Amino acid sequence: NEGTIDGYLLKPMNCPHHIRIYASDKHSYRDLPVRLAEFGTVYRWEQSGELGGMTRVRGFTQDDAHLFLTTDQLDAEIERCVRFVLDMLKAFSFEDFHVVLSTRPDKYVGEVAEWERATAALRRALENLELSYEVDEGGGAFYGPKIDVNITDCLGRNWQCSTVQADFNLPERFDLTYIDSSGGRTRPVMIHRALLGSL
Repeated sequence: NEGTIDGYLLKPMNCPHHIRIYASDKHSYRDLPVRLAEFGTVYRWEQSGELGGMTRVRGFTQDDAHLFLTTDQLDAEIERCVRFVLDMLKAFSFEDFHVVLSTRPDKYVGEVAEWERATAALRRALENLELSYEVDEGGGAFYGPKIDVNITDCLGRNWQCSTVQADFNLPERFDLTYIDSSGGRTRPVMIHRALLGSL
């Protein structure tokens, strides 16, 4: 029957579920930012050569969050997320890490102007926090640029751990809106944030 679920699916990511929660109610600019977080278990069909002990597996739990905000809130919210990441890493005594700003890849969705605006906001947060970072040109996700914090293990190997991603595209694709101060409908910006990445 229409509207029924015939089976179960394994969830590869938490983003669409947080988007559905946001979209389930009307929001005003006064409500924003809306911050949704969960320890969500996800499953990915990693290929045989990509798996590695307990560091790269097919089922794992993410400390995942999605924040919905106005463009005016973007800079402050990104900086807040990066501070949260640093506090979490320090709480777990991670001291050997480096920060990477990843920019627009060759295959991307959305408008170049939005990519540039999102990348500039990420860069400003890193500079305001006086963090040294390297730039990974073209290393962003297909939907937006990101800040990744990579940690080094006892064997000197590098692992991507924390991430803060700015996203103008998924709110567009899922037709998310909020009521702005003039009473019109405006598209929010979305931030994807994982503190440790996976547990």
